[in-house]
Amino acid sequence: MLLKNKKVIIIGGSGLIGKQIIKTFLSNGAIVLNLDLKKILIKNSRYNFKNFNCSDLNSMNNNFDQIIKKFGVPDIFINSSYPRTQDWSKNDFRNIKLKSLQQNVDIFMNSYAWSAKYFANKMSKNSKKSSIILIGSIYGRVAQNLFNYEGTKMRENYSYSIIKGGIDGATRQLASFFGKYNVRVNNLCPGALNSHVAGLAKKQSRRFISNFIKLTPMKRLGKASEVANVALFLGSDLSSYITGQSIYVDGGYTII
Repeated sequence: MLLKNKKVIIIGGSGLIGKQIIKTFLSNGAIVLNLDLKKILIKNSRYNFKNFNCSDLNSMNNNFDQIIKKFGVPDIFINSSYPRTQDWSKNDFRNIKLKSLQQNVDIFMNSYAWSAKYFANKMSKNSKKSSIILIGSIYGRVAQNLFNYEGTKMRENYSYSIIKGGIDGATRQLASFFGKYNVRVNNLCPGALNSHVAGLAKKQSRRFISNFIKLTPMKRLGKASEVANVALFLGSDLSSYITGQSIYVDGGYTII
């Protein structure tokens, strides 16, 4: 088992990617605490859940302090959350409002940047190896190709690109500072997956899938399990000399 008795805290573990990461980590011997607003049922004695609102930045430090008192400092911290405002679906280039942009950057990017810094700081005071994994996106590297949205009700999202690009930068800065303390920080960036879509569309349209596949060298969408397997690699000692990197699990989308 790659993660036997390793303590893992994940924010946003009830979503598509987070849930699969939890299952993969548990099957490799980890002890997992899922911080989320939505409770999911996983029958495993090494799985724990705590109701947690990652949008509440003002209470974040105090909440983390209380969690660590009970759970301890984790060996691995993962942020797979997706905090956003109710008008998130209107964050396309034409309709986005300044207030919405400000709010989404604040609760999304800042919650990632601050939570990672908080746990890196705690981990740095231990003598053991630690790993932080932030769930980024291909859109932290490449622009959203508007061709993908042609003929669909889905929209590009300006806030999303800004936020994911910011997470990419935060990853490198954190890795640079905390490397000497044996704390590794990496940015795991999925491409399009077979999943629902946060925003205007309830699910991906067949047209979007077709458009996206045309631009993907492997000619298919990804699976959450494929992302979780890379998270397992980044969390384990198999990646012991990898830090500050953005790892793309995208079927080659970003190389075109």
